[in-house]
Amino acid sequence: MTNSRTVTADQAETESASFVKDFLALIKIGIVNSNVITVFAGFFLAVQFSGRHFLHELDLMFYAVLGSGLIVAGAAAMNNLIDRDIDPVMTRTKSRPTVTGRFKAPSVFAMSITFMLAGEILLFSASVNAGLWGLAGIFAYVVLYSMWSKRRHAANTVVGAISGAIPPLIGWAAVEPSLGTGAWALFLIMFIWQPPHFYAIAMRRTEEYRAAGIPMLPVVKGFKRTKRSMLGWVLALFPLPFLLPQLGTAFIILATLLNLGWLLIALKGFKTGDEIKWATRMFVYSLNYMTILFVSMIIFSVIA
Repeated sequence: MTNSRTVTADQAETESASFVKDFLALIKIGIVNSNVITVFAGFFLAVQFSGRHFLHELDLMFYAVLGSGLIVAGAAAMNNLIDRDIDPVMTRTKSRPTVTGRFKAPSVFAMSITFMLAGEILLFSASVNAGLWGLAGIFAYVVLYSMWSKRRHAANTVVGAISGAIPPLIGWAAVEPSLGTGAWALFLIMFIWQPPHFYAIAMRRTEEYRAAGIPMLPVVKGFKRTKRSMLGWVLALFPLPFLLPQLGTAFIILATLLNLGWLLIALKGFKTGDEIKWATRMFVYSLNYMTILFVSMIIFSVIA
């Protein structure tokens, strides 16, 4: 009997762990985390630039960060629901819980709406503008990207970049509803960073996207055209650090060095003999670029 109870307990524990894993996949926890980081960066810089005290604004931070996390989770779940017909074709998405049946469509829809509604309540509690920017982000991701452009246009990545660039505006608007130059600098950095980041992913998964009928740029235009586009987007990042003079000369130098590093890798793509390996380098660098840049923004906003 003891062995039977042990087996039952182990099965329950395994089932619980599996449920948590599927739930985190459903809400795309990696995307939630990365967006929450940029929300916090926008919030923190707005506090610093406006001369407020961070500890006095903890309630606003709670509303902005948790609210943003909830709307991103809800929008991601809705995206999984929308894509459940094409996800089985792609290796990286075929095990999503909306594909395996672990989460049924009605449950996912209800969960998505609930998360987005709860998130919006929190964002509107921070400020009306934060709530409105949250709604704009939901519309851009669910409607403009997931429902409209993703399956129709090679520019889908650029359209999707709109929603990915909105989180820092939400964080900023929670503190300063009238967005300043700093807020729009963060928006532009996030917007321009995304195409080369996601084109690198698309190059690595070109055949999967082709099989799923998704007109990603490498599928429609080929690798050479994609590499030219990636180079253009990386070059467009160079002026943006100068829109944040409040962070000091050291930040501008660091950001420029990061841009130069990415530019050198982008240029090597035109001579590479292994395009997938190069795309992987671009992808990894893009992740490190964004992490270092946003952490340094927070640090320099304190010491500048």
